Amino acid sequence: MNAPSSLLSLLGASWEFGAPVVALAWGVESGMVGFALGDGHLAVANAKWRGGPRVEPKPGGGVAVVPAESPPPRPVRVACHQGSCLGVVGDASGGFITGGDDGRVVHVPRVGNPVVLAEVPGAWIDALACSRMGVRAYASGRSVHRMTNVSTDSIELAAPATALAFSRDSSCLAAAHSGGVTLWASAALPRRLQWPGYHRALAWSADGCYLVAGMQENALHGWRVADAGDIEMGGYPGQPLSLSFSHDGRYLATSGGTRPVCWGFDPPGAAGQPVECGIPSQTPVNCVSCHPKQSLIAAGYGNGAVMLCRPGSDEGLFIKGSGGGAVNALAWSGDGSRLAFGTQDGVFGWVELPDSLFSVRGPARTASQPQERATP
Repeated sequence: MNAPSSLLSLLGASWEFGAPVVALAWGVESGMVGFALGDGHLAVANAKWRGGPRVEPKPGGGVAVVPAESPPPRPVRVACHQGSCLGVVGDASGGFITGGDDGRVVHVPRVGNPVVLAEVPGAWIDALACSRMGVRAYASGRSVHRMTNVSTDSIELAAPATALAFSRDSSCLAAAHSGGVTLWASAALPRRLQWPGYHRALAWSADGCYLVAGMQENALHGWRVADAGDIEMGGYPGQPLSLSFSHDGRYLATSGGTRPVCWGFDPPGAAGQPVECGIPSQTPVNCVSCHPKQSLIAAGYGNGAVMLCRPGSDEGLFIKGSGGGAVNALAWSGDGSRLAFGTQDGVFGWVELPDSLFSVRGPARTASQPQERATP
């Protein structure tokens, strides 16, 4: 699964710093992107490339790529942790928040030196989240902490946390763990949504009506948040640990197969069978990320390839060919103009993607059907 040429070579920039990319996040201004590295550093790249390549319309139709006039700005390496950097999220105040296996939560501001926000001696920071309203959260073992500018609150979970995610309106923090998910609303006691299994990834729908967890048992489980109604989604050959809702909330894209799998959520099950999209591959999809404004999915594969596809399409547009290790992280900038990626072998970068390039189409392919049921 490779391509003779890719958009990375035409419209992007990439580097290799010799340490695995564990996670990545875009800053709130969409021009800065942070890559969490396995050696404890955060690589911060400026994606606003003066003199970089650009796409222009051709007189007879189509587009042409104008080559770069100057090299891209080189990323800056920021030392954040004594061991490995385990995660990174964009901070609403600017810059990034990182967590490491040294038990520290660190703020990397846009200007100035890193600041330690919290420290848990002898423990790992297992998960991070930051809301659009500026509330920061981190988990270490069974403890989840929520920080504002004036206070820090904490709760204990039934089992160690594996993932954290704020709802889009910032009103509720979800924590995944074995046996289900715990919801922690800003003005309420924690509420548990139970389902057997080991829940390892989370995704909220845009309207906050649904919450879905990716499970170690090669399945998804979702809930209607209002009444805790269960939504069962199975049939995966692998673990669906990357989840991304579309901008309009109509479908959920996931990893776990050899192609991205999309489940309808308008409402769940209404569209019948979910669809697979993109080019068939012999290697699994590791990461998915839905475009923030269009019906477009970015997928990162176990062989290092990155491609774009649309729900139900058998076609794809290569961003990056195979090589450089499995894709561990993939994310669109907030305005949808750029896509960043990072791999297990330490290759990372971003690509400028103007709207004129989004032209892939194709018929639908089916998988298995979600089943929604009300809680008794």
